[in-house]
Amino acid sequence: MSNSVTVPSLWDDAKAASLDEPGLLLYRSNLLGADLRITNFGGGNTSAKVAAKDPLTGRPVTVLWVKGSGGDIGSMKLDGFATLYLDKLESLKGLYKDISQEDEMVHNLNHCTFDLNPRAASIDTCLHGYVPYRHVDHVHSDAVIAIAAAKDSEKLTKEVFGNEMGYLPWQRPGIDLGIKLGRMAEEHPEYVGVVLGSHGLFTWANDARSCYDTTLRIINKAATWLERTRRKPAFGGEAVTALTDAERQAAALHLMPEIRGRISKHEMKTGHFADAPEVLEFVNSRELETLAPLGTSCPDHFLRTKIRPLIVPHDADAATLDRLIDGYRKDYGAYYEACKHSNSPAMRDPNAVIFLVPRVGLFSFAKDKATARIAAEFYVNAINVMRGANGVSAYVGLPAQEAFNIEYWLLEEAKLQRLPKPKSLAGRVGLVTGGAGGIGSAIAAKLLSEGACVVLADIDKASLDETVASFAGTYGKDAVRGIVVDVTSEQAVIDGVTAAILAFGGLDIVVNNAGITIAAAVEDTTLELWNKNMAILGTGYFLVAREGYRLMKRQGVGGAMVFIGSKNGVTASPGASAYCSVKAAEIQLARCMALEGAPMGIRVNVVNPDAVLRGSKIWQGPWRQQRAASLKIGEDELEEHYRKRSLLQRSVYPEDIAEAVYFFASDLSAKSTGNFLNVDAGNAAAFTR
Repeated sequence: MSNSVTVPSLWDDAKAASLDEPGLLLYRSNLLGADLRITNFGGGNTSAKVAAKDPLTGRPVTVLWVKGSGGDIGSMKLDGFATLYLDKLESLKGLYKDISQEDEMVHNLNHCTFDLNPRAASIDTCLHGYVPYRHVDHVHSDAVIAIAAAKDSEKLTKEVFGNEMGYLPWQRPGIDLGIKLGRMAEEHPEYVGVVLGSHGLFTWANDARSCYDTTLRIINKAATWLERTRRKPAFGGEAVTALTDAERQAAALHLMPEIRGRISKHEMKTGHFADAPEVLEFVNSRELETLAPLGTSCPDHFLRTKIRPLIVPHDADAATLDRLIDGYRKDYGAYYEACKHSNSPAMRDPNAVIFLVPRVGLFSFAKDKATARIAAEFYVNAINVMRGANGVSAYVGLPAQEAFNIEYWLLEEAKLQRLPKPKSLAGRVGLVTGGAGGIGSAIAAKLLSEGACVVLADIDKASLDETVASFAGTYGKDAVRGIVVDVTSEQAVIDGVTAAILAFGGLDIVVNNAGITIAAAVEDTTLELWNKNMAILGTGYFLVAREGYRLMKRQGVGGAMVFIGSKNGVTASPGASAYCSVKAAEIQLARCMALEGAPMGIRVNVVNPDAVLRGSKIWQGPWRQQRAASLKIGEDELEEHYRKRSLLQRSVYPEDIAEAVYFFASDLSAKSTGNFLNVDAGNAAAFTR
């Protein structure tokens, strides 16, 4: 079969030979997690039973190493494994009487901890511990889940795998399922694993390489059988045709901000757009309206994507979006009320996560870009499962009550409560012009550190690429994008805002920072010099602010604009008439926009720096020479000169400007608009008045 159907072995015997048992477990785990066809991000778990010395008694003991709660086998390190005394884990069986003790048994896993390991054990721990083999894999392979999620899944398991695989019907993970799984493995030594109905795959062996090979062999056997057997075309064939690339992009540019605004009233959301071939195959199919409402089967899928998606027409107008999104919320509320228990956690956000758009693709929205992207990846996995299951039988999702019992499981709630609290700008999207310069990059770093996603716009591609790569390494590739923009070009500015929408779904923070400074006496100021200042600092600020304003108005959830002005905008300086004039114009433009934006919650404020030399592109060019010559001092004396000139006798750095921008961009200044804030270490001539 083609590589798109089967997964290749990545095992390297030479590398494996240098590893101890925990190292082999980690190696195997990372290999399995490297391919989303094997398991989703954060999904599945692996384990090994390892001989060790008890740190208290010095006696030999067997320790279960198993992926801890909330980890990802593809990217985890050794500290991502929980470690438990296997004999103590076995002793839990003596305490267990009936299904009502499931949660209690999970809490009792803490008493089995080996060597004070702080990593929390997951609900799947007993499923690994009670299997009488040294190495166990649990993955969520699309091909195997397709069989597990079919109406006649037990029959298909037998047909595909013969006598080498067992089958257990759907049951929420915990000690009871662990006992059943272990008993099945003991009673059937011919089994190399078990298919869990509507859930996934367990496989085992007595050494790491054999376990890895078995997992891949079973997955590939399922994938090959499905490809050979399933009905074609998938999903009953095409009901509508996909729009062209340009038309799909246009639809995304229209819909994403509209959807994002409607679902971000209480919690800001970041978006992701996917139109891969498998997505288009599903959203354009005859069976979309039948299959999508069934929801996903594997618990890992619907915990990421919600119980079901929302289908939205590609040409939906405002009234249609209002009706569909409000209807989804009401349906979700009814699902919660019908399924809740007396001790269920409060209802969470009732908005959809996945939006399926025939002819266009898929949008996903979540509290940050990585979560939105991963949710889309999970739904692609769900599409693959539905394709496989419906191609050989009939796909079935989990019953609503079972899905609710997982989604609102108290143990799942406890896991959510352990997550760090969202940062102050979580879910928000910023655009920073001049983003590769000293002040611009410092502003971007501050916004990123507070949880925002940021698009950096700059005319210098080399510096932009370097800056974006650096931020991607620090804050993750999901959080940052770069686009070359000449702010004097209307189309280039529109393209910059377009990039923000396609990358993140919208825009909430606009920082006008692109700059230029060229000093000249009035009589030496040519029309070309005057126009250059006006084009970048006047027209550029206007175009960026206008496009950001238009988008924020469409979203309907407010927003913050910050202009990087200058001390020269409020006090004159000799030899800089063009620069001072246009900086004053920036402040007035901000005030005008503050007036117009206020009814929609769009705030516009100004930060006025002075003499920020470090890292500044402005101070690396002629301006530095001209200022030094005007002051009759050496260029290397400039920073000290400006420090001494200030009232506070302190230098001003890019990070100081970034803090001021953050204040105006965040809810700290929620009741401030039309203001300017000087960050100049004190200059009496620039005092507000």
